[in-house]
Amino acid sequence: MLHMIETINAAVNNFIWGVPAMICIFGVGLFLSVRTNFLQIRKFPYAIRTTIGRMFRKRNASDGAMTPFQAVCTALAATVGTGNIAGVAGAIAIGGPGAVFWMWISALLGMCTKYAEVTLAVHFREKNTNGELVGGPMYYIKNGLDKKWHFLAYLFSAFGVLTVFGTGNATQVNTITTAVNSALLNYHLLGEDQVPTSNLIIGIVIAVLVGMILLGGIKRIGRVTEKLVPFMALLYVILGLGVIVIHAGALPSVFGAIIGGAFNPSAVTGGIVGSMFVSMKKGVSRGIFSNEAGLGTGSIAHACADTRKPVKQGMFGIFEVFTDTIVICTLTALVILCSGIAVPYGEAAGAELTIRGFTSTYGSWISIFTAFAMCCFAFSTTIGWGLYGARCIEFLFSEKVTKPFMVVYSLVAIVGATANLGLMWSIAETFNGLMAIPNLIALFLLSGTVVKLTKEYFASEEALR
Repeated sequence: MLHMIETINAAVNNFIWGVPAMICIFGVGLFLSVRTNFLQIRKFPYAIRTTIGRMFRKRNASDGAMTPFQAVCTALAATVGTGNIAGVAGAIAIGGPGAVFWMWISALLGMCTKYAEVTLAVHFREKNTNGELVGGPMYYIKNGLDKKWHFLAYLFSAFGVLTVFGTGNATQVNTITTAVNSALLNYHLLGEDQVPTSNLIIGIVIAVLVGMILLGGIKRIGRVTEKLVPFMALLYVILGLGVIVIHAGALPSVFGAIIGGAFNPSAVTGGIVGSMFVSMKKGVSRGIFSNEAGLGTGSIAHACADTRKPVKQGMFGIFEVFTDTIVICTLTALVILCSGIAVPYGEAAGAELTIRGFTSTYGSWISIFTAFAMCCFAFSTTIGWGLYGARCIEFLFSEKVTKPFMVVYSLVAIVGATANLGLMWSIAETFNGLMAIPNLIALFLLSGTVVKLTKEYFASEEALR
């Protein structure tokens, strides 16, 4: 029975994250970019100026809402995860340095996709009976499309509920326990026979923390993420920039390998990665999986923002993809490639490759900091996906089930800390990809609304000058 499930899931997963899905996600991003006259490029300075300016503006959100900055931090909490460390390493190992180039291309188009998702989420959101702002793909499908398309909203929500326990919780907590135990074992503070007990303790602690944050409501989630996300991102950026500065002399050859490897991987990898398509697929899929542009999940957090201007909040979507992929994923890639460590091209690799890039530069002591960074990344992802799951199950049923759901979601952390998650991760990844299908259809059908809202907003901005 288990073998059958694995076989079926593998077949579906290969399709979802294979060529057809890549074409659809890439295609919708290009379609939206063309329809908005590549807004993500034309208005990029405006997006950065608007988003960064609002970050440092002190304000309180109304009841049942987050500040715009808290909303983007919650969305980033879910997207900036262990995939930024492990996923990029895996993409380089299988697809060569050229995968980084295709990751940049996917981010360029993904900025417009995320912009459209956030804009629609804020425009079509509602207030629930608790007075909280709720939105996301299920709501812009329900409120923006004809009834014949409403089944897509229920599909998205159902896939969302099935996804959060694995992608957002169990696998993230498993990463935390691995990182903590590795650091403790390296410093001989923990014995191999004590690992199971350590896992259980870590799982219980995380379950309690996640439960306290999620059950505290939207405002507590916002307060936690607005402090945790900037801190963890800044810590990682400082460590990454340190590696790059120390190995600055390698930058020209590294960028040459990235550009050259995008079109001729075999010239860089010694023939081990011989296909440009493999490099492209790994880079594009890594970019999409990292910034979630096309999945629609991030817009659920943005819909909670206390703002009356959907397009202005949409600018945070552009900023979010830029921060996640162009900044943090690129830093990871440069740490690996600039440090001069041997990359096992053609073989599976993960966080250990990134950690080696740091330790080869700073020494083994830095492993404690990389473990801490991975814990922050994974914990923030668990919180962000907890909100996504709560909104999905609320849409399917009612607000009454959200608190019981959050309790169950919190307890899954104990399972993630103590169980073998090989199959669960694979199944969760499949459902994660399935969420993209109804969302991409909705984005295509609502592209006219995105264009209309964009034109109206910038016309009013021009009128005010």
